[in-house]
Amino acid sequence: MKIPFNIIEQLKRKSGNGLRLPSDCEYLSLDIESKTGVRIGATTLKRLLGFASDERQPHTSTLDAIARYLGYKHWDELAKMEDKGNSDFGTTDEEVRSADVSPGSEVLFTYLPDRRVRLHYLGGCRYRVVESENSKLLVGDELEVQNFVLHHPLLAVNVWRGCQSLGPFTAGRVSGLSSVKVLS
Repeated sequence: MKIPFNIIEQLKRKSGNGLRLPSDCEYLSLDIESKTGVRIGATTLKRLLGFASDERQPHTSTLDAIARYLGYKHWDELAKMEDKGNSDFGTTDEEVRSADVSPGSEVLFTYLPDRRVRLHYLGGCRYRVVESENSKLLVGDELEVQNFVLHHPLLAVNVWRGCQSLGPFTAGRVSGLSSVKVLS
């Protein structure tokens, strides 16, 4: 279950954290625990925020802790809150989450000085490079990526060239990604 966009926006404001990377869930977990006394694991928060694809329903106590953190008595009260016109299908102009990309789609990203990479999404956070200009990634390489965030470095958990693991890879280490777009 992914929690609604408007509630994610409230979590961002309350925590002072943009919640753009899976690792941001560690900080959110600690902040929720310090303010409510209830520990919600970072892995659970990753599922709820859409960093991981998982349809398991969270425990009511987990949702109630999030509601209390945001100043509500319980989840039902928070869930009934008016959306106030916000709408979202899981992506923004600034972020692409692998959990929201359909297998077979492509993701195009650029970074300085003149790097351009187009990836074919295989599913399960795994991509194959189909076009690469001025990048250390080669056509045919496969990489595991949780999300692509504009103006943040791309962090690939692992890159495979043929059967060989090359280990983690970072693109745009200094200035982040210049552009990111999902192609149908």
